[in-house]
Amino acid sequence: MATRSQPDLAVALRLSITRTARRLRQEGAAGLSPSQGSALATIDRHGPLTPSELAARERIQRPTATRLVAKLEEGGLVARTADPADRRSCLIAATGAGHDLLAEIRGRKDAYLARRLRTLPAEDRATLDRATAILERLLEEEGA
Repeated sequence: MATRSQPDLAVALRLSITRTARRLRQEGAAGLSPSQGSALATIDRHGPLTPSELAARERIQRPTATRLVAKLEEGGLVARTADPADRRSCLIAATGAGHDLLAEIRGRKDAYLARRLRTLPAEDRATLDRATAILERLLEEEGA
């Protein structure tokens, strides 16, 4: 196979990553929108967070973060508590139900990938292992 030019590789990589992400969202579907799932994962990983901190981490506007939190709270997936450092604000943390839902979603996604990987020859799995490390390095170097 001929080596692609950098621009062509960028296009192919973007498309593959986008299709993979879409397929994993479909596999992990749990009644959450992609934005809600992302916000819940961020809260679970980095919380408790203020709505402003969530907005900054998710790169969304504060009103959007507030709406996402309201939906997640309505579903019992996050809870708000008073922010001891600022009485005008609150802290948002994942509830046990939120944490459990994320674990279930991640488990479904991991199981899907594991099933697909089993169909590949060992050489292809080794290539994907190397590619994973390269992608992680690219993201770390960017500071993402």
